[in-house]
Amino acid sequence: MGLTETLCYYNTLFINQCSYLGIFTLMALESMIAPIPSELVMPFAGFLIFSGHFDPLTVMVAASLGSVVGSMLSYGMGMLGEPVVLRYGRYLFLNPHHLEWTKKFFDRHGGKTIFICRFIPVVRHLISIPAGLARMPLAAFVLYTAVGATLWNGFLTYLGVRLKENWPIVQRYTHILDFFVVGALIGLAGYFAWKLKTARKTA
Repeated sequence: MGLTETLCYYNTLFINQCSYLGIFTLMALESMIAPIPSELVMPFAGFLIFSGHFDPLTVMVAASLGSVVGSMLSYGMGMLGEPVVLRYGRYLFLNPHHLEWTKKFFDRHGGKTIFICRFIPVVRHLISIPAGLARMPLAAFVLYTAVGATLWNGFLTYLGVRLKENWPIVQRYTHILDFFVVGALIGLAGYFAWKLKTARKTA
């Protein structure tokens, strides 16, 4: 079993052990500033839907609720003010430059960015904070977040189902995918090392 197959196996096993509460928790963290990408959660929930271990409706409810709750926590953090965000966000590897860029993006485009940014990596982890800083109406914030998160989570879950459905075909090419996985892991390790170094300098 190659590296790609091994990672898929253990990710699926982990999500299965976490169950629906785990999906809710992981997606709540993903919607805050914790470095947990939804791309490593929802496709493997799709694997388990195809295998008959998970119910698709329950998966979507758990994921969407988690996304909304996590986003609301970030929104509340934003309402406490930027100094509080910068002070405590560094413990979750918050990048002040990314936050500043996200603030300017929100100021330029308004509330619709809450929906749009659910589909953009990195930015979706931060966009709720500028909404809180700007005191965006809570009802509109929750609506945009729920719709955007549900569409994105549903898309990733569907990809997981289709991937598992065609797994015998995918297995023929996993030796090629292994090179990309190794490169991604090296890049990810370098990214976290840089983030940790930056957080220490900020502290």
